[in-house]
Amino acid sequence: MVNDPVIHPFWTTLRNPLQERPRHRGLSLRPLIASGLLLAGALATVRLTQPQPLLVTDPGLIDATSRHGTPSEGARPDPIDFTAAELQELNRRFGVHGPQSPLAQLFTEGLDQLQALRNHTLARLEELRPVILSESARHGINPMLVTAVLFDELHHVKPGENVPLVARSGLLHTHGPAQLSVGEMVKQGLLSPDATPEEVEQARLQLLDPDHNVQLLVGKFARLKKALDLPQESTLMASRSPRDAKAIATLAYLHNGKLDYPGRILRYMQDPELHALLYGERRPVTSPLI
Repeated sequence: MVNDPVIHPFWTTLRNPLQERPRHRGLSLRPLIASGLLLAGALATVRLTQPQPLLVTDPGLIDATSRHGTPSEGARPDPIDFTAAELQELNRRFGVHGPQSPLAQLFTEGLDQLQALRNHTLARLEELRPVILSESARHGINPMLVTAVLFDELHHVKPGENVPLVARSGLLHTHGPAQLSVGEMVKQGLLSPDATPEEVEQARLQLLDPDHNVQLLVGKFARLKKALDLPQESTLMASRSPRDAKAIATLAYLHNGKLDYPGRILRYMQDPELHALLYGERRPVTSPLI
């Protein structure tokens, strides 16, 4: 700060009375007070001229009319920060709701710390890797988004959700690696809204098929992208732009319906192990004795 060309004269004025105290009695405080006020003013000017955070709006995420507006309302740099108006509109259109209870969030965080469970989840994802990559490429969906959602759902699966007997009973509404319901099959045109009980039972069993379940998850994101009027030909990349990050957060929110879910998914999308699992090069390990 001493070498700053703007502040240096004030700093020198403030320093000299302390280092070179006059020998006469009755030291005047006026120069010291004046110098302090000038220094405070200079520092305030520096703070005010610092660059402010980049504000980004996301026209098209809520309603089509905002696409032709100017970036003002709802501008913010945090992709998981939804305004009250956005939440109300998303709830009206998609039926999403608030965050998990604090106890449920604590339970989720506790499961994330279990290394044995994490290793089991990664092994399951390894088996799904080919269908994740192929389906994501076919629909233009970011495969890391798909992987992050699958990691979360597999990591926090509830007992019985993937048991055929339980699926047939209809006691639980979601099944398979991505925890999807027959309602998603109806929305994608894979099941008639007037399906017979036998057809619904067969659909529940289809949800238990891992490859079919992943295909349905990718199809769900493609359907939501279209509903949100997002570019269908563009693969959303959170690291590329704040707008893409907000779009990914919105897709994650609409998948799960819990407000604390997008932050967790964006965090998983940056996980080095998940990146290595999806994009790492696989080489067979040869014994040194061979």
